[in-house]
Amino acid sequence: MIDTRLIDDALAALRAGLPANLSRDLENNLRGALTGMLERLDLVTREEFDVQQAVLARTRARLEQLEREVAELERTLLKK
Repeated sequence: MIDTRLIDDALAALRAGLPANLSRDLENNLRGALTGMLERLDLVTREEFDVQQAVLARTRARLEQLEREVAELERTLLKK
C-alpha cells in the first residue's frame, strides 16, 4: 500500500503557488498520475520490509546451523 502522505505533501506545495481554479484540476490530475506511477513500482511498506528481513535473518541462521551440523557429520564419517 502506498503512503499517500508523500503525495499529499507534494500536492500541497504545488497548490500553494497556483490560483485556486487551476490548483484543483492540477491536483486531481497529478494525484492520479503519481498514484498510478507509484503503484506500478511494486513497492512495499517499511513494516513488510522489516518482517521479510527478520524472516531472512532466521533463515540464514538456520542455514548456518545446518552447515555446521553437516560439517560435523562429515568429520564423523571420515573418522570411521
